[in-house]
Amino acid sequence: MIKLNDYLFSGDTVLKILLQYSADLKNEAIKQHNSIDMAHSNFLIQIIEILEHTEFLTSQSQRINEFYMYMAKKYPFLAFTFKGRIKSLIRAEEKFNGYILEYIHDYYIANGKYPNETEIKNNLNCFRDLIAYRIVISLPQCHLSEQDDREEQELKLLYEIANVIPEFLEERGFTAESSGLPDRNVSGYLSENIQPYYRDYVQTPRTSGYRSLHITFYDNFARCYTELQLRTKDMDDLAEIGRANHIGYEKQQEENRAKRDMIPEGECKIFDEAYERLIRLQKLDLSSVNVNMFMAYNNQLINDGCGLFRGRQILPFEHLSRFQDDRIGNSL
Repeated sequence: MIKLNDYLFSGDTVLKILLQYSADLKNEAIKQHNSIDMAHSNFLIQIIEILEHTEFLTSQSQRINEFYMYMAKKYPFLAFTFKGRIKSLIRAEEKFNGYILEYIHDYYIANGKYPNETEIKNNLNCFRDLIAYRIVISLPQCHLSEQDDREEQELKLLYEIANVIPEFLEERGFTAESSGLPDRNVSGYLSENIQPYYRDYVQTPRTSGYRSLHITFYDNFARCYTELQLRTKDMDDLAEIGRANHIGYEKQQEENRAKRDMIPEGECKIFDEAYERLIRLQKLDLSSVNVNMFMAYNNQLINDGCGLFRGRQILPFEHLSRFQDDRIGNSL
């Protein structure tokens, strides 16, 4: 079985690793008549095309930047950051195999049998966050009165911004996509006409405590999907360095082991291969990896200059809040 781990010790660039891994998966899929490996290869080609043809990112970032300029003018008192990234190779590979495990497991629980290759393949069309942008806001204490609740005020601003984004970006060549969630448990702060587009993990946090607003757009100029996330600084801290980060990882490990217990080895080859690829990556000692422009002392101390583990940054903007003083106060 071909695994990504086998390509991470050659000293090659991420792009060369992707090209070789994808080609080998395709050749193996042809030999074995394996449509899942072919779909896997085609998924990797999407990442390759993003890395090879970056011209569209300039156009996309410029249009995203227009919303940054809008916010800087509309909310001069607010501190916020705009960040963009291409999903890392390791995270993308984990997610692809994780989707296979989840679908087979849920199908088996519901039907008492395993899905066929066509059913699994048709489920692997849900990758819409290879490119993602994040807006993180923070309302400085100096802009609050003693009666104001900071969290409540930040939430109102977060949803106010969320209400504007779909129309703003659609005027610039993006199309908002339905969240696909049949039972939308969303905040009343979201306008009714845009509620179908958002996955509201602020109103309904994940079990790890993770909170964020997610919306997906199709970029009609770049011909690709783009995800946009909106958070307050407290939500971002929880997700990046707080308990949502650690507990989420541990919970994922537990869930994967539970799926393995439910589906014994040897009963479903597609499940077995996806499980092995995923577990091998999760057990990877990053300090032993030899990928060009990547270095890690351990799995916490990482310098990723190539988008192998943490993703490739494409848009870092930061707006610092104006402080309230007589001069600025009179000008607002």
